[in-house]
Amino acid sequence: MNVLSLIVFLPLAAALALAALPRLGDAAARWAWVGVAAVDLALVVVVWLQYESPATGELALEEQAEWIPGVNSSYHLGVDGLSLPLIAMTGVIFLACAVYALRETDRPRLQAALFLFLQSVSMGLFVAADLILFFLFFDLSIVGMYFVIAGWGRQGAGRSALKFFLYTFLGSLALLAGFIGLYVAADPHTFDMVALTEQTPLAGSSLAGGLVLAAILFGLAVKTPTVPFHTWLPPAHTDAPAVGSAVLAGVLLKMGTYGFVRIAMPMLPEAWRGWAWVMIAVGVVSVIYGALVSLAQENLKRMIAYTSVNHMGYIVLAVGAAGLVAGDTAEARSVAVTGAVTQMVSHGIITAALFLLAGVLHDRAATYDMAAYGGLAAPAPRFAALFAVGAFASLGLPGLSGFIAEFQVFTGSIAAAPVTAVALLGILVTAALFLRALQGILTGETRGSSVGFTDLRPAELWSVGSLLLLSLLIGVLPRPLLEVIEPAARAVVELVGR
Repeated sequence: MNVLSLIVFLPLAAALALAALPRLGDAAARWAWVGVAAVDLALVVVVWLQYESPATGELALEEQAEWIPGVNSSYHLGVDGLSLPLIAMTGVIFLACAVYALRETDRPRLQAALFLFLQSVSMGLFVAADLILFFLFFDLSIVGMYFVIAGWGRQGAGRSALKFFLYTFLGSLALLAGFIGLYVAADPHTFDMVALTEQTPLAGSSLAGGLVLAAILFGLAVKTPTVPFHTWLPPAHTDAPAVGSAVLAGVLLKMGTYGFVRIAMPMLPEAWRGWAWVMIAVGVVSVIYGALVSLAQENLKRMIAYTSVNHMGYIVLAVGAAGLVAGDTAEARSVAVTGAVTQMVSHGIITAALFLLAGVLHDRAATYDMAAYGGLAAPAPRFAALFAVGAFASLGLPGLSGFIAEFQVFTGSIAAAPVTAVALLGILVTAALFLRALQGILTGETRGSSVGFTDLRPAELWSVGSLLLLSLLIGVLPRPLLEVIEPAARAVVELVGR
């Protein structure tokens, strides 16, 4: 078995083993989850160390075998500078969640099996090089997260889980319709992503290309989610367990934004250029609306959930700006796409850490209401320190990964379309909402649920601390990450400009 297949299917094999061993002890199941997640991340590190940027339109470490020959769909895997950072991020987040859940007492064996299944489908999506394979993993992630929210969420979480499932499944049906449109237009018919990128099958057909792109964008926008398709997100996060929210925000939302740069932009460049201003408008609205609604929240988890709408808006803004092919802006558009991919990684690790910290609050006091806390820095200095670092990383403070991502997004976008500078207001509002949360929860006299609050336990400290340490490393030493992303970003910009 090749290394990419091993990365994809090792967690699934472990999940099946856990599900088939009902007598396995709870502690053994929890540690098995940690062990498998650690091995999977180690394999990703090996791939990273061996990785060399392939030529434009090619993939590294390709694996291909016949799968559904009747429709020219194959089992095709590969990585490049767009996918490798995301599979590394996925491995880190799932390992952090496994460590965080070491004290889990609610059906830990089944929970470990379900999250290992989710890890497999997430890894599979990011390395898939065939549209049917991509769609398979895309849909299975919806099923897995539905059971996470409904099975381990708060009382009454079934309603939020159902809303999540129906919204995102509707989006996936639109996505499938778009994929079929690409297949029908291709000559020869194929679902292979590399072949479709080379063909650009709907070039010269503005109406058909626009309709196919609309279907794909709708499916991806629901998953991302962007305004106005975001309404499933806050209730899903509020009712999900901490590790479920960390995976949903950190990994599953990136499936939508990854689809923009992997599928929509290179396969439908002409239509993408035609839709560029629509994407920019959606991105600006998502940035400002997400920040303003976050500012109005009293529930910490809902506040963090709405910041995801804001942060995903930065990515949509950047990829929209990349479609403005006019004048000498290729370098600026390349910077914007690099910033978008960096933002996917940065948002994943930071928001996962923030949701795990929100889970600590709920574990201690059974509430996410920020007004219930005050002066928490005195009894819980470790929690206060990590929450402050996570907040500053999310608002884009220099020295942390959020700054590296947002700086590139705005540098590239404003150079390509100066009007996008209006989205800078989103950063200002984000700073205000996080400073308000820090002040309300951590400072002042210790009161309410903060009295007798137990500080972070070792498993919580290691899981959250490792994520925020990675954000700090990217913020201080971004070069190893950017060296992987930049060639792929330039290739995408060249493909869009065809």
